[in-house]
Amino acid sequence: MTIPTGEPVPNGEQARRRKRAKQMRVLNVAMRRVLGLPFSTPLSKQLMLLYLTGRRTGRSYRQPVSYIRHDDTLLTPGGGKWKLNLQQGRPEKIRLRGQIVLARPDLVADIDEIDGLLAVMTAANPRVTSFIPIHRHSDGHFDQGQLRVAVEHGFRIVRWHLEQPVN
Repeated sequence: MTIPTGEPVPNGEQARRRKRAKQMRVLNVAMRRVLGLPFSTPLSKQLMLLYLTGRRTGRSYRQPVSYIRHDDTLLTPGGGKWKLNLQQGRPEKIRLRGQIVLARPDLVADIDEIDGLLAVMTAANPRVTSFIPIHRHSDGHFDQGQLRVAVEHGFRIVRWHLEQPVN
């Protein structure tokens, strides 16, 4: 197994990641329920619920994802497979702070832009770095080589353009 940096993952790290993935699958069941409520909750300040259709199966599903407000957009780290179901600019239904809204995804793949957006995201929520295995230098920038490999393996930042404003 390799991580998006291109380096082999030690066996202990593999086990830790498998355990975390299993925990997240279980936790996501509860998150879907809470984030699906028609009113804002404390969790909905940092998490939103995406309503997606599988690109191959056509199956509908709901995916909880973290987000950061930035100017008039929302930013989410797109390291999971869920982002493969997005089409650039096609409106997707999301539940944001208890309200259903439409938002158009912009899949950012430019390394310099990702570096800047990750800096914005980590300034707003330092926990973002715990989901992104890319070294951050003391100057606040992320390692360009690791970012490049992560992007080659499919990592993106999803910039959501809201179709209607949400308070």
